[in-house]
Amino acid sequence: MDIRSILDGIVSHALATGHFERVNGHEPKSAPGNGLTAAVWAQSVAPVPAGSGLARTSAVLVFNVRLYTPMIAEPQDAIDPNMLTALDALFAAYSGNFELGGSVRCIDLLGQAGTAMSAQAGYLDQDRKIYRVFTVTLPVIVNDAWEQVA
Repeated sequence: MDIRSILDGIVSHALATGHFERVNGHEPKSAPGNGLTAAVWAQSVAPVPAGSGLARTSAVLVFNVRLYTPMIAEPQDAIDPNMLTALDALFAAYSGNFELGGSVRCIDLLGQAGTAMSAQAGYLDQDRKIYRVFTVTLPVIVNDAWEQVA
């Protein structure tokens, strides 16, 4: 698997939306700052039985794409609309280029390998700062990830 190309493709989609002040290719270890931030990191990896053959195993890589903005941003009524606008742009980008430029079989938009693309809202306390977040679950299916040898 070309993990770097896959991760770079996901980060590039976020950057190309123009909604984020910064996009990290890792989960932040410290508070991400002011403005709208996105971060991308791997969450899980598993074989895809239905997409595998007798000589090669396909895989599903599930990435988290987390959107952050300070909870105390003003105006407060704009926090969720701004986050949802950015989220909508990401979902449109992932739907419109679901092969990440040919580096993957597809982004599993509808859950053919078990996990569909989705997003969950919440709050995160990091470095004594509270952020409004949306965490996108982004499953990516890769053909022929590993060779099977008897």
